[in-house]
This record gives sequence, C-alpha cells and structure tokens, in this order.
Amino acid sequence: MKRISFETLKDLNPRNEGLSEAEVASQRSRHGKNEIVEVTNNPWIELALDTLKDPMIWFLLGIGTVFIFVGDTSEAIVLFVAILPLLLMDAILHWRTQASTSSLKGQLTSQVNALRAGKEVLVASHDLVPGDLILVNPGLYLPADGIFQEVKDLQVDESALTGEAFPISKSISRLEPFSLSGKGEMAVDPSSLGFAGTRVLTGLGKLRVLYTGQRTAYGEIVQSVSKMPHERTPLQKSITKLVQGLIVASAFLCLLLGGVRIYQGHGWLDALLSAATLAVAAIPEEFPVVFTFFLGVGVYRLAKRRALVRRAVSVENIGRVTHICTDKTGTITIGILQLTHMDPADGFAEVDLLKAAFAASNPDGSDPVDVAIREAANLQKLLTQIRTRTFPFTEDRKQETAFARTKDGGNFAYMKGSPETVLAKSNLSEEVRQQWKERTIRWASEGHKVLACAQKKLSEEEAARNEEPPSGFEFCGLIAFEDPPRPEVAEAMAYCQRNGIGVLMITGDHLDTAVAIARDVGLGGQSPCAVSAEDEQEKFQEQWLNNNPDFLRHLHVVARCTPLQKLHIVSALKTSGELVAVTGDGVNDVPALKAADIGIAMGERGTRSAKEVASIVLADDNFRTIVGAIKEGRQLFTNLGLSFKYLLYVHFPFVLTAAVIPLLGYPLVYLPVHIVWLELIIHPSALFAFQQPADGVDGIGQSKKSFFNRADIIEVIVFGIALTAIMGFSFVSGLSENVEEGHARAKAMVMLTFWSAGTVAAFSRFKTLASVLIVICTLLSTVLLVQIPFSAELLKLAPLHLLDWAAICFWVALFLTLQLARNFVISRRSSRND
Repeated sequence: MKRISFETLKDLNPRNEGLSEAEVASQRSRHGKNEIVEVTNNPWIELALDTLKDPMIWFLLGIGTVFIFVGDTSEAIVLFVAILPLLLMDAILHWRTQASTSSLKGQLTSQVNALRAGKEVLVASHDLVPGDLILVNPGLYLPADGIFQEVKDLQVDESALTGEAFPISKSISRLEPFSLSGKGEMAVDPSSLGFAGTRVLTGLGKLRVLYTGQRTAYGEIVQSVSKMPHERTPLQKSITKLVQGLIVASAFLCLLLGGVRIYQGHGWLDALLSAATLAVAAIPEEFPVVFTFFLGVGVYRLAKRRALVRRAVSVENIGRVTHICTDKTGTITIGILQLTHMDPADGFAEVDLLKAAFAASNPDGSDPVDVAIREAANLQKLLTQIRTRTFPFTEDRKQETAFARTKDGGNFAYMKGSPETVLAKSNLSEEVRQQWKERTIRWASEGHKVLACAQKKLSEEEAARNEEPPSGFEFCGLIAFEDPPRPEVAEAMAYCQRNGIGVLMITGDHLDTAVAIARDVGLGGQSPCAVSAEDEQEKFQEQWLNNNPDFLRHLHVVARCTPLQKLHIVSALKTSGELVAVTGDGVNDVPALKAADIGIAMGERGTRSAKEVASIVLADDNFRTIVGAIKEGRQLFTNLGLSFKYLLYVHFPFVLTAAVIPLLGYPLVYLPVHIVWLELIIHPSALFAFQQPADGVDGIGQSKKSFFNRADIIEVIVFGIALTAIMGFSFVSGLSENVEEGHARAKAMVMLTFWSAGTVAAFSRFKTLASVLIVICTLLSTVLLVQIPFSAELLKLAPLHLLDWAAICFWVALFLTLQLARNFVISRRSSRND
C-alpha cells in the first residue's frame, strides 16, 4: 500500500464531467502550472536587472552627478542624454537574446485529452491542475500523478520509476477521492494509481489528477537530476579568467592614476575623472555581454536548422563535441517500417505467419512494427482476432504476447519479438534453432529488422490463468522489415569523419541489421567495428569500460544495447576525455541524456521526460540536424574568437593611452563624452560585425578550449603597445601644434575609431552586410563629428587639418597591413602542414 493525501482536491465539486473553468483557474492559482523544470521570470524584471549590470550606465550617472555638484550643468546633461542610446542598446540586446528561445517553447509542449465542464478538450500538459480528469489511451505518457476512476484492460509500464520490466495492470480504487480531501494521508492500493512519466501500454481509462509539477513522483526524480551542478564549459572558464585578470589590472591602474593626478596638482575632480574614465575603458564588460549575445544568436540559428535549444550554453558545447552516440531507428533511418519479407517455418504458409504476427500485434497501436504488420494484414484482408489478454512488449522482455479466441472456440497464445527470445521459448531442437539463428543473421545482414513469431494452443485452464506461457511455443517463422537510411545521413557521416568526430550507433536491433545500416551510411566504411552488448555483456560493465578506454573509441556499432549499458558507454567516453553528445527518445534514455555533455532528445517521437532533461531537442529527429548543430557551434566559436580578438585589439591601446598619457602629466585623453562615443562604436562592432554563417565550412573551431594561443597574445600586446606609442606621439604633438586640448584629443579619437573600423574590416573580411555597414558608419560618423564645428564643440574636440587625416590613415593602414601579412604567413604554413 502507498500512503498519499487527497488535499489537492479540497473545495472541488465531485463530478465526472471534469472541472469547471472557475475551478481550473482557482486550482492553477493554488498549485501553479504543471511544470517540472522550466521557470518563467518576468521579462521586464530580467531586462531591468540586465541593464543594472552595465557599468557604463553607472559611470555616466555618477560622473553626471559630480558635474552637477561642481556647477557644470551642460556637461551633466550631455552625459545623462548619452544614457538613452545605451539603454536602448541593452533593451535590444536582451530582446534579441530571449526572443529565439521564447518562440520555441510551444514546440516542446505535449498535449492530452481531458474532460472539462462536460466536454472533451485538448489541454497542454503544463496547463493541467489537480482535479482534472484525463482520458488515458495506449502510448500516452502520463503527465501527472493521479488515481484511476475508470479502467478497461489498462496496463502501464512503470519501469522508469520502479525498474520493473513487466507491465503493471491497473484497477479502480474503491476510495472516493473528494470525500477524503480533508482527512490527511490514506493507504491506497498502488494498482489504482498512475504516475507521471510512466507509459500506458494497453487499454483505456480515466485518471483524476492529484499532483502536478514538482510534487509528482516523477517530478521529484527529475528535480533531483536537474539540481546536479552543470560544469562550466572551458569557454566560460576562459572568459571568467580573462575578465578577472583585466579587472584586477584596471583596479590597480585606476588607483595609481588617481593618486598620481592628485600628486601632480590637477585636483580631485581631475583625479576622479581620470580614474573613472580609465575604469570604464579597462573593465571588460563587453566579453560576457558578447558571449551571451552570441549564444542567443546560436539558439536562433540552431532553431532554423530544426534543433531547439533548451540551455543556451549548449550552443557552445555542441561545437566542441568529439563523439556522438546516436540511435538508429528514425535518426539514421527514415523511421517508417515496411513488412517486405516473410520466412515461414515448415508447416506454415506465409499467410499463417502473417496471421500469427497480426494476432500478436496491437490492432490500434501506433508502434511502427504494429502499423507495418497491420497494413500487410489489411492487404491480405485478414480479420482481427478477439484478444482476451495481452502482455505488451518492453525493452527488457523483447517480446509481445496476446491471448486470442478463434471462431471455433479455441484459445491460442501468439508471440512476436526478437528472434533470440522467441526461439528460446519455442519447442525446437537445438539444431533447428541454430539454423533459424543463421537465417536471422542472413536477413539482418541485408539491413532488415527481423522479428520471430510463434503460437501455442492453450487449454481452458491455461487461458483462464492469465499467465504468459514461459515455453512450449510452436515456431511460425521470421518476418523482415525494411527501414532504409535517410539519404542525407551519408554526407553528415562524411563531415564527422573529415573533422575528427567519432560516431557510435547504439541500438536495440540485431547486430547484422545495424552493421548493414552503418555500412550504407558510411559509418566505419565497408567494415564497421561492431559488437553485440547482449553477447558480450562483460565488456559493457562500468569498470571494464573505464579500464579499456580505447575499446569505445574504435567502435562504430553497439547492438542489443540496454539503457543501463548506454549510460555506461556515455560515462566511459566522458571519463576518457571525450565530449559526448547523446540522442534519446524514451524515459529509459533520461540517465544517458543527463550524463552526456549534450543530451539530444527527439522532438517527433521523444517523450516529455527526455525533452525536459535534454539540452537540445531535434524537431525532425534527423542525424543531419545534429551535424548541422555542430557546424553552427564550431562557427560560433570562430565568430566569438574574432569578436574577442577585436575587443582586445581596440581596448588595449584604449586603456594604455587612457592610463599612460595622464600618468606622464599630460591632460586627459578621453573625457566622459568620448567614452560614450567609443562604446557606441565598440559594442555594435563586437556584437554584429562577426556573425558569419556556417554554411559549407569544415574544420572550424575544432574542440578548442581557448581562443588564443601564446602567439596571438604576443601579437595583441605588440600591436597594442606600438599603436599606443603612435597615439601618444600624435596627442603630444597635437598639444604642441595647438594650445587647444581639443585638437590633440581629436587626433587620438580619430586614430582609435579608424583603428576600430580597420580591425573590423580585416577580421570580418566583409563576409557579412553588418560588417560593411559598421565600417562605413564608423568612418563617416567620425569624419562628420570631428569636422562639423557644432558637433566638435559639443564633444570638446577641434576639427583636424588635411595632413592630420593623412597621417592617421597612414599609420592605421600600416598596422593593418602588418597584421594581414602575419595572418597570410600563418595561413600558408598551416596549409603546408596539412
């Protein structure tokens, strides 16, 4: 007996027509939505919190307030107005990042039929509330915990919760749930209870919902799994390390600069402005912002490829995948079975074999095998036999048995299932049994899915006993199905091979069938390395796999694999250093999906539980979509690397000139309004200029854990110091040429903005329209803002002479030429090594 409480039904009217609209609204306010993992926050609050994280906003508010106190109102107004475009940019960034994920939620929602106000309606699973009356039918994964009020031959697979491989028969409870709503916990027969995440095998019924969301037994399991900490990706660790290092360095420079400016006699306002300006220039807030934005773009791009992302960080992880553990049926194959061959035993005609297979199948089932058999039986105009008892197929049993009564009143048990299982229960000699095993191998080696059928005449006593016969069946023969591979998978397999991504097909099918399909799609060439987990079980024990890490690396196919063995395979690959993506569609796949670095659930045939713990859901269940997602992830890595390199190239001379020149006693190079101007250039450039597509690109971003090697870092430092020297020289010479500081500042600002535009052009190579527009807008706006007297005065600058513009263009072009020359040399060396 199981003790449960009916308190969730308190204050509801006990009727069989379902809840009224008012009761549904009341229950939802009390118990919330039937959600187990996802939590939706207020988007406006999220936007406000994200905006408050922008240090640039606080900088402008703080400095503007200081200017008000010192009486410089006009400068304060300029700074406060400058906040508006930054707020707009933050809002657009937040919306763009969130939009792609919010539009996908509806595609991940399952639906059930329920009675409400006396009408049968289709209800989204997350909208169910305690008290709802669900209509239960075969194939349904129960969306909530409840008590059965009506049942008809109802059997449920509860292996996800109990580990029990056999079907559980359900019955009606004698208790009246509504009358017990205020009496605490009661002892209830578990056979009358239904649990979320379990699958209905046969029969019909009505389930009164008692618990939803995290209060379900399944919800408690999923929550415990979901609370396992997700390891930070190497990229996240690299960004965190970089940001922390730059923050420490900037804090030291700010304190040093402020103290030196006071010591030099410039006053506390100058010292404050110097330190604050340097802080904003040096604090690398763009790096996490760019990372978050690029992940949002990746989510959108993957959605266009029909891969729906549940955790944005998976976009980065998918690009570093080194091993894919994939299902066969529906992912590598089309997933539509056709009964193409029948191999009857002696004494049986093909129609007799088909009759036995049809009798052992669910006449109303949606399983591909049952559908294929039913279509073949309909062509032969076979009549459906009256089934009196069924023992459904499960992955552990590998068989399905049905009791049926013939027209003359006889009772038969019909069985279909894996040839190994059915042959073992048939009354054949060992010699004949071996011959049928060889015929099974022959059919399977041609790529067919093979099942065996058998029958047994039952006595009245055996038929009444309702127990599945353990042996004594008369073997009827083999039936062979075809499920051809998807034509586009071969190209995806070739991509994986070219780019060093291992692929392991894991299936419950026969070994020779799996090998034939692998050969057809190019997995492992003409001689895939394959093994049957059923025949060599010792090799799929966790300890053995960990002790033999090379075993899985060279393997292409694992047949007759159980969910537990699949979990051991995933864990062993991760232990050996592989970054693993795993596909799954059922409740039994949940542990492997969660254990994987990237869990990929099937959107068309996947269960709710698989989708909830997966990182990515495939809308089309296609292996090519997985490879397309990997391409996008690798392109994301490349694009991020270009964006981060751009930020370092621009920020390094920016920070050095903001720190070194004032330390030497010269006036401030950048005023607060100049910081705003530069941020309005740097932010869009880093976010939009490097969004290059991944179409047709091989070998990009392959499984790297860091963007930059030592040579890249040296390059940034050398170019940064050299450009700082030129900018410093231009600033100091500008002061000597003209007593106005605005002239010197204009030369420094123009050189930095032109350097930004040139860097965008060099790194992006104008592969996107955004990069072209950004370069043009940067150059044009710089010329106009500096040369127009009104805007120049507003920005505390002075128009430049023609010679000034020529000198700036020369130096920027020289540095860009040197940078492009270096990249050309590196590219040539790399191509020679390849």
